[in-house]
Amino acid sequence: MSKLFIVPTPIGNLKDMTFRAVEVLKEVDLILAEDTRTSGKLLKHYEIATPCQSHHMHNEHKTVELLVQKIKSGTAIALISDAGTPAISDPGFLLTRACIEHQIEVDCLPGATAFVPALVNSGMPNDKFVFEGFLPVKKGRQTRLLLLAEETRTIIFYESPHKLIKTLSHFCEYFGEDRPVSVSREMTKLYEETIRGTAKEVLQHYTAKPPKGEIVIVVGGKPKD
Repeated sequence: MSKLFIVPTPIGNLKDMTFRAVEVLKEVDLILAEDTRTSGKLLKHYEIATPCQSHHMHNEHKTVELLVQKIKSGTAIALISDAGTPAISDPGFLLTRACIEHQIEVDCLPGATAFVPALVNSGMPNDKFVFEGFLPVKKGRQTRLLLLAEETRTIIFYESPHKLIKTLSHFCEYFGEDRPVSVSREMTKLYEETIRGTAKEVLQHYTAKPPKGEIVIVVGGKPKD
């Protein structure tokens, strides 16, 4: 058990927690959580009493070496994020890399990741795709969009609700108004929905009906000549 466990957590519906994930979180010595308050609800629901401490983007640089030494001394640690699989647009990469560099075993459990069901649900080609995560907010955004405008594979983005209109507008500008787009929001939750159409149509929809919740955008690749 003296290793790092990467444990996915539900992206919305608590029933999506796996039996193995619950078992691991109960057996390890320490749980690292992105937000202990958010994760506390999940741990309480599954009666997991393992000690929990904060591990997020603002402190992970400072704590990685200490955590590596803890594991090397025999402490079994599990890493979770607020939702989904750690290190996918969430903290986790730095600790995972450090463990590998120190020849510490890393065990990543399979589980929830928002972009996979959004991709499948989009109806777009999924034999080859590109996961972009969040676009740059300012610096580098235009450069990235110009590059992705030539991408022929399906492209997946994460986006916050208050930036969705801006992002869809940029898709119309850089990718073209007719580029197919699918927006999935609040996945696995009560008000889950997927809106499909051209970039222009989806932009018009959310301009008239401002979105809420967690969002995954799937964009069709540039048509091949």
